[in-house]
Amino acid sequence: MRWALGIRYHGGVYDGWQSQPSGRTVQDHLEKALARFTAGPRIGTLCAGRTDAGVHGWMQVVHFDTEIERAPFSWVRGTNRFLPDDIAVQWAHPVPAAFHCRSSALGRRYLYVLSQSPVRPSLDAGRVGWSMHALDGEAMRAAAAALLGEHDFSSFRASACQARSPVKQMRRIEVRRHGEGPRCRWHFEFEADAFLHHMIRNIMGCLVRIGQGHAPPGWMREVLAARSRDAAAPTFAPDGLYFLGPLYDAQWGLPDEVTLGSAAAYDGPP
Repeated sequence: MRWALGIRYHGGVYDGWQSQPSGRTVQDHLEKALARFTAGPRIGTLCAGRTDAGVHGWMQVVHFDTEIERAPFSWVRGTNRFLPDDIAVQWAHPVPAAFHCRSSALGRRYLYVLSQSPVRPSLDAGRVGWSMHALDGEAMRAAAAALLGEHDFSSFRASACQARSPVKQMRRIEVRRHGEGPRCRWHFEFEADAFLHHMIRNIMGCLVRIGQGHAPPGWMREVLAARSRDAAAPTFAPDGLYFLGPLYDAQWGLPDEVTLGSAAAYDGPP
């Protein structure tokens, strides 16, 4: 039987999602917890979108195959019993063998949370990015508009990226401010068919530069057209980046929060 799980985690202390010899990854902890819960061999998992060190998962989706029979609530509670406090299974659903958490995804969403404050983050350190200077929302929205549609995003691609093509379709970018005055919080939500390695963090570096007034909105179009990583701003911090999750066709019967057309724009915490 094939199962899909929804996973939420704080990525601050982990070496990213993907299993590594260090054992300090989210995947390593999840697979060890599944093995302890089932009292069997380690269960291999695949994820919808790998996250880097320091990046958080609001709704990571994984799938695995097993001959072990358990009720959905049992997979959730039993696995969580053996997970660290900052990783938790949110739901479990049986899916057909044709379902693949990565290749069946019709889109993916990310959120970047940024604190605008003259003082660096403290209580929310590791959970938000930071700009000590005021940001111009209209300038950032104008710059983001240049990225909508299908483009070659090579200028925002990490050198270690393994994607077959740099061409992606950016479907939506929303920039929203929460709060007034010199201290506020910004939410940047991105939706695309897929993303390149460090793509969001490299875009964020450019948006913040524009928002702080160090470059005009039109500069974003120039960076995109250059198709060179050297043309863009430095990679922004991972702290405020959240993988909101993949989006699937309703035929798979997964929760609305990962169903295309049902998943609403994110507007809550963190």
